[in-house]
Amino acid sequence: MGLGPGDHEVRKLQATGGSTYTLSLPKPWVVEFGLEPRDSLRVDWRPSGALRITPLNERTVRELHAFFDHSRLPENSLHDHLMGAYISGADVIKISFEETNHALLARSVRRFLKSTRGFEIVDEQARTMELRCLLNAADMPLYASLNRMYLLVTSLMRDIINVFEGGDADFLSDAEERESEVDALLYLVERQTRLLLDSHSVASKLNLTRPQALEYANLARSLERMMDHVNALSRFTTDHPRFVASVGSFPPLEHVPTWRGALKELMINIRTRDSTRIEEARHVLKRTQTALLAYEQTHLRSGADGADLAHALGISESVRRLCAYSRDFGEVLLNMKIAAEMTAAR
Repeated sequence: MGLGPGDHEVRKLQATGGSTYTLSLPKPWVVEFGLEPRDSLRVDWRPSGALRITPLNERTVRELHAFFDHSRLPENSLHDHLMGAYISGADVIKISFEETNHALLARSVRRFLKSTRGFEIVDEQARTMELRCLLNAADMPLYASLNRMYLLVTSLMRDIINVFEGGDADFLSDAEERESEVDALLYLVERQTRLLLDSHSVASKLNLTRPQALEYANLARSLERMMDHVNALSRFTTDHPRFVASVGSFPPLEHVPTWRGALKELMINIRTRDSTRIEEARHVLKRTQTALLAYEQTHLRSGADGADLAHALGISESVRRLCAYSRDFGEVLLNMKIAAEMTAAR
């Protein structure tokens, strides 16, 4: 059996001169990339110690295809399968279906297109549909996605505070859309990470190592979880206008500027990675968590009305969880800094 993708074999190093060693390349690999004698190859010495050999001028453009027979899928699972294909890096998705199921399928596809970036319907027939990704995985830096997620999270929280201070609740009318955009950006980061793990060209264009890409995905998940709590606060704000109007100065929300300042500091340190500033931000967040927990315990003993008590505790918990996820964010930054500074013992 010939050597193929995912296979491995052992080859012996040969000496061809006083300071030169050669290693023969597998013929199936040479044929796969259309290489000829005297073609140039790029050799990278990876931090792991491995050597990576890459054709400088790849002549083969490989697309990843996914195919789904709608009639064979579990009920109401098409959207989940489409999302799985998207995150796994599919370039083309083809679906076959019965004509009687077209309306149901169309709803799932529209939901999928709304939840992702880059995919479009390029062909639709009576019983088949083809979707293709028009966005190159390396076109959008992962940091840009993280920064956009951060801005969406903090801007929605700012609008919530404005409503509590007497502002117009219409500022929160697009909260669900903002949360959906954060979700879509998380899926995009996860897709890019998956493609980067398999493709040297994507890794090179994004200028990230595989471990760094995985940590970026962890940062994106922390921001998405923050958005879940901010959106929950937004829904509460619009669903309980009387409570919002009655509280005036509200202790849990007085900690929000501290949380925002610490998160901003951590966002800056995605690039600077100053461990002192990261730890200071994490300590501030820890003190804020402690203060919120003390507020909750005191409020439980206050004998407040049941509904008001539940509302106050719910808001306090959401702000406390924002601090917790932000501390996780800072922990990932420390992991990235330490990994970048480690050296191999000789």
